[in-house]
Amino acid sequence: MATLGAAAAAAPVAHAAPQPWNGRYQMVTYASQKAGTSPATRQSEADFGAVFTLSTACSVTTCVATVIDGPKPTNPTIPQPTRYTWNGSEWATTYDWLWDCFLGDGNQKQWSKATSWAFYAPQADGTLRGTWHTDISDGPCRGSVVMPVAAAPA
Repeated sequence: MATLGAAAAAAPVAHAAPQPWNGRYQMVTYASQKAGTSPATRQSEADFGAVFTLSTACSVTTCVATVIDGPKPTNPTIPQPTRYTWNGSEWATTYDWLWDCFLGDGNQKQWSKATSWAFYAPQADGTLRGTWHTDISDGPCRGSVVMPVAAAPA
């Protein structure tokens, strides 16, 4: 019996393949709930979202869900298309871009280097929930911005 226990303990843990993230999804960023250290978190902002179509492709070791249709971001520095990689428990993306820091009415926006990462975890009801985190590295909006995100079949 001890041999069986040792063999079972040494067996590799299998990670189930993800449910492919395919089809049309209403994706929402809850900007009204933003938090973090950036002065941008104190600026009032409405939630925003749109319907996007995603398609998943898997190799032996990696699954990637790519946005293949939907509105383009208004900020031209956000890399396109958006790709989410399955990390064993959630779909994740990371990208570098320029945050357009709003400095008040009548003032020109200031562009600041930023890195964002977002995570979408599948839920039992078929939706996905997660977080979008941005670190703004310089300028008047320097700091972090964190917002909840969600995706639901459309």
